[in-house]
Formats: sequence, structure tokens, C-alpha cells
Amino acid sequence: MRGQAGDPEETTFEVTPLKVGERLFLCTPHQSVVALNATTGQQLWRYTPEIRRPLALQHLTCRGLSYDPGSAVRPAAAAAPSPSSPPPAAGGDCDAKLFMPTADGRVVALDPGSGKPCMRFGGSGQIDLWKNMPNVKPGSYYSTSPVVVTRSLVIVGGTVLDNVSTKETSGVIRAFDIDTGALVWNWDAGNPDDTAPIAAGRTYTANSPNSWSISSVDEALGLVYVPTGNQPPDQWGGKRTEGAERYSSSVVALDLATGRVRWSFQTVRHDLWDYDVPAQPSLVDLRVGSGTVPALVQPTKQGELFVLDRRDGKPVVKVHERPAPQGAAAGDHTSLTQPVSELSFDPPALTPADMWGGTVFDQLACRIAFHRLRYEGRYTPPSTEGSLIYPGNFGVFNWGGVAVDPGRQMAFTTPASLAFVSKLVPRSDDTSLYVQGKNRPNDSLPALNENFGAPFAVQLRAFTSVFGLPCQAPPWGHVAGADLRTGRVVWKHRNGTVRDSSPLPLPFAMGVPSLGGPMTTAGGVAFLSGTLDYYLRAYDVANGKELWRSRLPAGGQATPMSYRGSDGRQYVVVAAGGHGSLGTRTGDHVIAYALPKR
Repeated sequence: MRGQAGDPEETTFEVTPLKVGERLFLCTPHQSVVALNATTGQQLWRYTPEIRRPLALQHLTCRGLSYDPGSAVRPAAAAAPSPSSPPPAAGGDCDAKLFMPTADGRVVALDPGSGKPCMRFGGSGQIDLWKNMPNVKPGSYYSTSPVVVTRSLVIVGGTVLDNVSTKETSGVIRAFDIDTGALVWNWDAGNPDDTAPIAAGRTYTANSPNSWSISSVDEALGLVYVPTGNQPPDQWGGKRTEGAERYSSSVVALDLATGRVRWSFQTVRHDLWDYDVPAQPSLVDLRVGSGTVPALVQPTKQGELFVLDRRDGKPVVKVHERPAPQGAAAGDHTSLTQPVSELSFDPPALTPADMWGGTVFDQLACRIAFHRLRYEGRYTPPSTEGSLIYPGNFGVFNWGGVAVDPGRQMAFTTPASLAFVSKLVPRSDDTSLYVQGKNRPNDSLPALNENFGAPFAVQLRAFTSVFGLPCQAPPWGHVAGADLRTGRVVWKHRNGTVRDSSPLPLPFAMGVPSLGGPMTTAGGVAFLSGTLDYYLRAYDVANGKELWRSRLPAGGQATPMSYRGSDGRQYVVVAAGGHGSLGTRTGDHVIAYALPKR
């Protein structure tokens, strides 16, 4: 079956539908919520909130919804709610609920049966995430990822603009009562020990590290695992606070009852590369030695798979400290060492021989450009002459993360390897446009990369030739299987073609990046649609062999999902709507595939 979500002009369609009973629920980039019959694709209802405008967003998207089954069927949990939390509702208005974070900084609760707002939640069917926030500017804070739902709480993070100024809003993580929307606790990296609900008239810490990706929860352990980003600006950290240094680019385990930190694991120290922890931690029980370890698998932009004991954050797969390049920009510093997992997809360092092009001329131009840039391997600090950052902030892994097969104790991964250029531009005032100039398309949009209040703006770009192709030789994208118990990469294959991204539409299997996560089934099949060519592919998890593919009408930069329909068949559903930042073809397609009827 095939449907349309109704946002034909939108360029960032990243949703993974949610199946509850016989219904599919999804959100569109323009914030509509749609309910479909899971077997036929028939639209059952649509809700479109009134979004406060104007917006000035880096990305307008919605990656998914969250579901609360209601008080009658909520699972028991080891962690009780905080004493300050109102008692859960016994019934009443909208016992079961869908939750959607919005582009203008709210969380909306809807009745799954009708799509109407649940008026008891927040007193109007919504809560305002701008409450108690500093530096309120439309479009500078919003949530694109599904909220965490527990037995009694809704836990919410959000996006803070990366490289606009040093006076941005807060990256606070908040927990609200699941029925009333009342604030239960707040964790602010700038004030981490005071998690009691903030008092009226106070504001959270400005510019604190945020969590724009998806968190995970283990209610039996009473923990929520939050992947964090950086304190802006990303490429210069000379004035970062103690809280930012401690909790940036980390996995932070918060107590469900109180919001206090139980443990944290930092994946990058003094991050100057926009290596936010981009993906949801995957929880899996690993059979290690003679016992079982409750583990957490955390992919990172720099290519690590950190496998941690989710009870205390200690590595299950060994982590080593390696020396890092020194010589940061004026007023800044770099960490002497950086943590590296034994399970790493960090690509080998680039050399002049790795420079590549469609012709001998652009290959020569790339080689000249390589020699002009500062490059000392991974973690080369940004510089005024221009530094080659490899892997770049597109990430070896991004928000799609990895798919974990708990039976086979494996991770199906999609590592990418693209180099970027980071050049610091000295600022002499806090108003001039140093990197955008007259190229800024709209005054209502944020002045990205200007870093008002910092001594440097930053120019960021992919390291590409004049033809727009990467200067480094392919492959640029793979699929790979990793044994989570041993920390070994079991197999790795280049993946995808340049059919939809080269001047000539030739299906050369050069290996291209993907944006959008993989999904695995219990039968040992993985599905992936996020590659830069427009295909949904199926793979054998054991060896990575491609089993099947189907052409998509647009870029599939989303994570597929699978379920059994009411007709007994297995379905795979994917959103195909493209991504403006990647230049893939846009659309508003939601497509379902199914096994044949028996």
C-alpha cells in the first residue's frame, strides 16, 4: 500500500510510524498527526496543531510519536514517582495518549481513538516547553525526537541552536506527570544537583548541553539514558562551564524518581567537532562469560560503538585512552587524550594518495586542497587556516543509530566516512555577518555559524570537489555487522550506488552514506532505506548479503518499521520524503510492503 502524508513541499521527512493495535500513527514535518489502518493504509483521522509562527528552524521535522497505554494497562515499574509528582489518574479524560513534540516548543497529548486533544494534560491538551527558559527566541528551541514515556512520566529534551550565539536557551531535560503534565523534576547540566521542579520566576541555565536525539529507559533499573550534545558554539570552547565540560557529548543516566545523575560516560572530551551523541542508546542483555550483563550500546559520530554496563556505565567492551592532536585556537585548548572503544568504525587517516575525483583535474584540485588544510588525523582542532575534520560532523553514525539483534548478540550498522572542513573566522564585533554575508536567504532565519559573542565565527563545508563529489576516494558508506560480546567487526561491505547523486545517473556500487537507521527482525533480516540512492533494501544479518531491494519515489531518510497485519502477513513500512540538507528528492510518501498472502 502507498499513502501520502500531505506535506509535498517539506524536505526533511524522517518519521518512523508507531503501531498500536490495528492502527499506525505518524507525524509529518509540518506537525500533522495521522492515524492509518495498519493493514489497508486507510486514513482514520488527522490532527494538525496551530503552530506559532514565524519559525526560524534549522530543520523542520518530526521523527516519531510516543504512546501511553493508560493507567489500566501500564506496566509496573521498580521506580516510584517522585513525592512531588501528582498521583496518576485512575481514568477520565484520554486515559491512553499519543504524545508529539512540536516545532514551536510544546508537547501535545492526543486521544489515539479520535485524534482530539487530551484536555487534562496541561489543562489544555499540551504543555509549553518555553516555560522558565532563558533567552526566548522563536525557533531557537524545539523537539524533533519522540519523548520518553514511562509508567508515570513523560521525559523531554530538545534542540538548541548550535552555532548562532553564546546566548542561547537551555538544554534542560524535564520529566512531566503523564496524566496532568505537571513538572516532576528537571535536570539542568548547568545546575545538575538541583532537580526539584524549578520555582516560579527562575530560569534554567543558558547555553547548557542539550539532548536533541532519542533517549532510552530501563524502568526495572529506574534509569533513563540521555545522549547529550555540546554547549554552543561547537568549534570553540574557550569559555565553557564546568557542567558543560562534564556532561557534553556524553551518555547520562538519570534516576527516574528524582532526575539526579546516577552515572555518566563522556564519549568526547572538550568537543570541538560537533560530535554530539546523535543516536538512541540501544539496550540489550549480553551473554558475556558465564553470565548476562544488562548492556547499553551507544553509537557516536566519530565511529565508536561504546558497549557499557547500563547499571553503572562501566565498559563491557574495552575503552582505551589515545593521544589527541594539540594546538587549539587562541583562548581555547584541547584534551590530551580521547576515549576509543575496541569496537570502532573510525576510518583510517587520510593521505594525499586517497584524494579522488571524477576527472584528473578535480582529483588534482582535491590533492592541492588537502595539502593546504591542517590535518593531523582524528580530533585535529579547528583552525583559522582551515582544518580537515575526518570523520566530519555528518557522522560515522547519526540519529538513525544501529539495529541490535538480541538473539544473535550482534549490531547491524551503517558506518559512513565523509570529511569536512572547519575554518575559524576571527570576529571583531558581535553584530557583523562574517560567514553568511549577503548569502543569508532570509533575515528571519538564524544566523548559523556566526557565533555571536565568541571570538570566532566558523565556516563549515563538506570536503568536496568542484563537481560536488567527495575529495576522498570511495567507498563512503558501508553496512557492517559487529559482535557485541567480543567487540569484533564480523563483516563489512560497501553499500549503495551513486545513481541518484552523481551528474550521470549510473548505478555504480561505490558505497554511499545513509541518514536514517536500520531495523532488524527476529528472522535475521535487516532493512535500510536511508542510503543516498532511493532504495529500500533487505540484508542477511549474519553476513550482510543483500537479499532484496525496491525502488523508492524519493529519498528514504527515515528508519523502517515492521509488524504483522490483521491479515496475518508481515509488513515493512517506510517514509520516503527526502532530506533538504542532503539534496535527495523530496515527497510525502508512506509505503508499506508485505509478504505474499498464503
